[in-house]
Amino acid sequence: MSVSATEAVTPAGMYQPATPAGSSDDKQMFLNLMVAQLRYQDPMNPADSGEFLAQNAQFTALEKMQDIADQTGALLAAQISFGASGLVGRYVTYLDADGTSASGLVGSVSYDANGPMLVVDGENVTLGQVQSVTAEPPTATEPATEPVPEPGTAPRPTNA
Repeated sequence: MSVSATEAVTPAGMYQPATPAGSSDDKQMFLNLMVAQLRYQDPMNPADSGEFLAQNAQFTALEKMQDIADQTGALLAAQISFGASGLVGRYVTYLDADGTSASGLVGSVSYDANGPMLVVDGENVTLGQVQSVTAEPPTATEPATEPVPEPGTAPRPTNA
């Protein structure tokens, strides 16, 4: 069974921008209204055909802008999906559900209707929770401290 690269990353229906259910219905309604206006216009005072052409051009331009917006949304969704898959094998620091900072290795990415979900040490993490990404595990930084002398003893002189 062969699966294309984009099918493997974005399952059918995921991140597909919702096209307005009535977009084709709206166009058909506009055309029906325009035909009805032409059919029932006053023969002694006909409508200006330039006005109808201008309205039709505006409607077509609006329809094309909606298509571009839908395609841009699909492109953004694909970029987010590919970006999430690039985090596999990296260490992330993220905000946990209770607001504390946690970190771990991204083992895999799963996809659902809400978008990509990173699987970090068995826990699902959204991209919005991620604070930082590193190639190496984060180290706990402890402040370097000098040994504190015991009470009643003088500090030892250092030999230079």
